[in-house]
Amino acid sequence: MQTQLAPQYQGTPEGQEAEAILRKCVHCGFCTATCPTYQLLGDELDGPRGRIYLIKQVLEGAEPTRKTQLHLDRCLTCRNCESTCPSGVQYGHLVDIGRRIVEEKVPRPRGEAAARWMLKEGLPSPLFGPAMKVGQAVRGLLPERLRAKVPPRQDAGAWPTRSHARKVLLLEGCVQPSMAPNINNATARVLDAAGIQTVVAREAGCCGAVKFHLNDQEGGLAQMRANIDAWWPYVERGEVEAIVMNASGCGVTVKEYGHLLRNDAQYAEKAARVSALTRDLSELLPDLVERLRGRIQPPAAPLAYHPPCTLQHGQKLRGGVERHLAALGFELRVARTESHLCCGSAGTYSVLNPELSYQLRDRKLGALGEAFTEQPPAAILSANIGCITHLQSGTGIPVKHWVEVLDAALLA
Repeated sequence: MQTQLAPQYQGTPEGQEAEAILRKCVHCGFCTATCPTYQLLGDELDGPRGRIYLIKQVLEGAEPTRKTQLHLDRCLTCRNCESTCPSGVQYGHLVDIGRRIVEEKVPRPRGEAAARWMLKEGLPSPLFGPAMKVGQAVRGLLPERLRAKVPPRQDAGAWPTRSHARKVLLLEGCVQPSMAPNINNATARVLDAAGIQTVVAREAGCCGAVKFHLNDQEGGLAQMRANIDAWWPYVERGEVEAIVMNASGCGVTVKEYGHLLRNDAQYAEKAARVSALTRDLSELLPDLVERLRGRIQPPAAPLAYHPPCTLQHGQKLRGGVERHLAALGFELRVARTESHLCCGSAGTYSVLNPELSYQLRDRKLGALGEAFTEQPPAAILSANIGCITHLQSGTGIPVKHWVEVLDAALLA
């Protein structure tokens, strides 16, 4: 796609990156076929190709409008389009550039701006944990929509105390320790059973995705630098073999630290090293299967599995969870159709765009249910805290991280 950048973007890092991405686009429209919002709304401007045209116009000097902003806001950033694109268009990077420029040029209504500020400042805040505890204490009194975002209190069990020669760092995350603490503890227990010690750098916090994708990109980059500082002593001393992510939304972000901080002279090399060391927990499964074989009592009932977009499209990791858990005796079924589509969670999307988000949630739950004709699944599994919470809000079937089920199946 030929692009003539406006003078203010020529020679800038974001202008050069956007132009390189735009030049790969051949207008084929394959991306629209797998875009969740296009499937719901049927509007070209609510699909990747239409949004690419909007961003191109802005980069060429056209003034964005509130309508431009709305179409970009409706994008889930699921990156399904990247998996479909035959030309390798890095749409996720392009939409981040476009959103930031539009954010600077188009004022938001006061209420909307306040909601976005509260999300980007509140979710990564140390006050989120205490606030969640208060919400859980009065959960029964909360309005239905708010109650859906406040899961019941959870017993996380014990954190293992054994030391092992093999060590990995784990990012606990900003909301996961309060909303679903068992995920982190189950991760540590499963790794411990395989002879791997889980280490947590307490100074590490939010991966930076919340602020970055709410167009506070400088705030997000600051959080990324803080995490690199927290992890660097372990990396520099060679004490850990990997930095493990058990939330795929965090994983896809940390794996892009090298790209996002490539122009930062102080952090570029460290960021690239951190990204190279980062592994989604599922990437450890081949090793875990060999070490845990014969020590697992899997449930007899089949389980549903929803692969998060940030895992299958963002990190390009497909089929690993299903294949390796099957090797341990678990029966996982994905949706027969639409397993590639987003569940509608998409970070803060379910709060800011609830109507579309809940349509996608119900569609996903329906597609998962079609794989179980005789009886419902014993549980629905996923690999990201946002997907887990969002899907749970629409079903009475337990929704868990796959590592929780693996942990529960460990023989004493």
